[in-house]
Amino acid sequence: MPRPRTSPQPEVPGLAARRIAVDILDAVFRRRIALDEQLSGRAAHPGLATLADRDRALMRRLVATVLRRLGTLRHVLGGFLEKGFPAEAPRVESILLVGAAQILWLDVPDHAAVDLSVRLAQSDRRAGRYAGLVNAVLRRVAQNRATIMADTISRDTPDWLLKRWTKTYGADIARAIAEANGHEPALDVSVKQDPEIWAEHLHGRVVATGTVRTLAHGAISLLPGFTEGAWWVQDAAASIPAHLLGDVRDRDVLDLCAAPGGKTAQLANAGARVVALDRSAPRLTRLTENLARLSLKAETIAADALEWQGGLFDAILLDAPCSSTGTIRRHPDVPWLKAEADLVQLTSLQHRLLDHAVTLLKPGATIVYCVCSLEPEEGADQINALLARNTTVARKPITAPEVFDRAEFLTADGDLRTLPQYLPDPEPQWGGLDGFFAARLTRIG
Repeated sequence: MPRPRTSPQPEVPGLAARRIAVDILDAVFRRRIALDEQLSGRAAHPGLATLADRDRALMRRLVATVLRRLGTLRHVLGGFLEKGFPAEAPRVESILLVGAAQILWLDVPDHAAVDLSVRLAQSDRRAGRYAGLVNAVLRRVAQNRATIMADTISRDTPDWLLKRWTKTYGADIARAIAEANGHEPALDVSVKQDPEIWAEHLHGRVVATGTVRTLAHGAISLLPGFTEGAWWVQDAAASIPAHLLGDVRDRDVLDLCAAPGGKTAQLANAGARVVALDRSAPRLTRLTENLARLSLKAETIAADALEWQGGLFDAILLDAPCSSTGTIRRHPDVPWLKAEADLVQLTSLQHRLLDHAVTLLKPGATIVYCVCSLEPEEGADQINALLARNTTVARKPITAPEVFDRAEFLTADGDLRTLPQYLPDPEPQWGGLDGFFAARLTRIG
C-alpha cells in the first residue's frame, strides 16, 4: 500500500535569513567577493528575493555586525576552541560568528541564537558533524557574556590598518577612527531641493553638508521621495568633492570613474552639461537608471579613463579607484578584503589617471581629485607628486566657507580631509561620515 504524501515542513522562522548571512560571509572570507556585489545586481545572492523585508533587514544586520566585530568575535570564539576553527568544515566558522554576534550584540534570545546555529550546522554536509561543538561553544559565549563584554578590547581593525593610521594621524585619532567604524551608520541622502522638507518626510535631520540623514529602516525604494526621484543615496562626505568645483551651471564637466553616480547626479542637478565616464558598462547602466528616476540628464560613456580622448572640459571630477579605507563604517567588509600590498597597484593607477585627466582640462579650468581613502599615498602624496612633475597645474586651496565652515575638514595645504569620527553626536548612529580626501587644482598652462 503506498505511503501517504506528507507536506514539507515549513522552515523555522529566521533560519533562511541566517543561512543567507552565512553564505554571504563565506563568500567574503573564502572567495573575497565584496558585500555590495552579493546584495544587489546580477551577482546578488538568489535567496534574497525570497526573504520578507523583515528577514532581509535581519540578514543585513547579521552580516554587518559580524564584519564590524570580526576581530573581537574571532578572539572570543578562539578562546573556546582548543583546536581552532575546523579547517575541513570552513562553514562552521561563519555559523559560529553569526551565532555569537546575535548573543553579544543583537536583541536575539540566547536559546534562539544557539538553536538556529545548530540547525545551520546540521543542514550542511561538512559542518553537520560539528553541530555539538557549535552548541557547546555558543552556550559558553552566552554564559560568559558579561565577562566578554567587560574585558574585551576592540580588535576589530586589522593590525596593518591600525598601524598605518597611528603613523599617519597619531594613536588617539587612529583609535577614534576605529571606534567610529564600529557603529552602524545612518542613511544619508542628497536631495534635489528643499532638504529641510525632506528631512521631515524621512523623519531625519539635515547635517552640516546639506545632506539629509535618517535612521529609516526597510527597503530604500519604499521610502518617501524615492519613486518620485527627489533624492539619491550618498554619504555626507561623498557629496563634498562635487561642491568644490563651484558654480557649474551651463559648463562642460567630466565625471571620470563616475559610477555609481552620486556625484554625476549632483553635477547634473547643479545645471552642468555632464559627461559621465566609467569603464564598467553594467555600472553605467545602473547610473543611467538612477538618473532617469531622478529626471536628470548626463551623457554616459563606457570607456577606459586612461585612454579616452573626448575634448577639453571646463571642470573635471576625478573620483579615483582606491583602497576605500575611509568607507569601512558603511562597508565593513573592506578591512577583510583589502591588503596593504594592494596600495602599490592602486597608487600607480591613480598616478596615471591624474596625468591623463590634466590633459583634458581647458586652460584655467579646475580639476578636483578625490578618494574615499585614509591612506596618505592615495591622497596628499599623489597631489604633491603631481605638482612636482607637472608645472601646468597648481593647487587651488579650499577655504572653510566652502566646506560649511568646518575648518577641521581642511589640511594645512588647503585640501579636504574628513575622518569617520567627524560630525559627532551623543547618539553614535547619528554621527560620523566617510573618510575622504580631495584636492582642487587649476590648469595654468
